[in-house]
Amino acid sequence: MPVIKILPHAEYCPEGRSIEAPAGTSVCEALLENGIEIEHACEMSCACTTCHVIVREGFDSLGELDESEEDLLDRAWGLEPTSRLSCQAILAAQDVTIEIPKYTINHAREKH
Repeated sequence: MPVIKILPHAEYCPEGRSIEAPAGTSVCEALLENGIEIEHACEMSCACTTCHVIVREGFDSLGELDESEEDLLDRAWGLEPTSRLSCQAILAAQDVTIEIPKYTINHAREKH
């Protein structure tokens, strides 16, 4: 099973963490299933950018970006060349390292 290494984030994962998830799982699903409450305002339907992550290692192993994701990423805070929407980033066999940006475009966060 691939490992997702989450770099420290003050709110979601202060100490950083490593989790395992089956190939074929989205990064967002894996985070949520392991108690890391990343924002996902559109309920993982690829309609917002609140689940934006930056892939620091393993970017090429994730499923390909489609046009919808590319268009939405243009609105994400802190966009980088290896940015992905975690709801659309599907794990393969390779481990990945991600960083959750400090901010999102949400003005208010809802508990899911």
